[in-house]
Amino acid sequence: MAQPNPPRRIFAQRQRRSPLLWYIAVIILGLVVLVGIAVLIIWLVVKPKHLEYSVENASIHNFNLTDANHLYANFDFSIRAYNPNSKVSIYYDSVEVSVQYEDQTLATNAVAPFFQSHKNVTRLQPSLTAQTVALYGSVPADLRRDKSSGNIELDVWVRARIRFKVGRWKSEHRILRIFCSPVLVHFSSSKGFDRTKCDVEL
Repeated sequence: MAQPNPPRRIFAQRQRRSPLLWYIAVIILGLVVLVGIAVLIIWLVVKPKHLEYSVENASIHNFNLTDANHLYANFDFSIRAYNPNSKVSIYYDSVEVSVQYEDQTLATNAVAPFFQSHKNVTRLQPSLTAQTVALYGSVPADLRRDKSSGNIELDVWVRARIRFKVGRWKSEHRILRIFCSPVLVHFSSSKGFDRTKCDVEL
């Protein structure tokens, strides 16, 4: 019958394990510190700045709201995208633009992928078409009222899958969300347009 290990042998085994665990903990901590220092150095060198977006122009054409509360309309926007960074470029691998009125989506369209270099201004010209869009609640009445007044306030949403590029390094995909509101659009093209700044979530 096997005898149980005496207390001294158990204590010695625990002593042998403790330095090994301590060394592993020190190595992991050292790696975390090194990664943190590397990220800090990259940040100090790159000095990333917030991306800036604004709606520079907007118009509505062929607006028709039927008696059955179905909307037909063409929305044209000019969106200014500015990358103020001097060392960071951006891949826009997919871009989707949508227009909303009182939280109801009226139209959605995709924009062709593009690359934006550093210190670059890119202008997007999305055209969105509302085709037999059924409207609900108070939206039809509010739209008719705004049409009579000559102005309408819209929300413009942009959702993009992007990657950052610094030198030869490229990041993983990230989701960029842009919200522009209120975008005041005139039904008459003779009236001017006031630029709308956008909020950015990344």
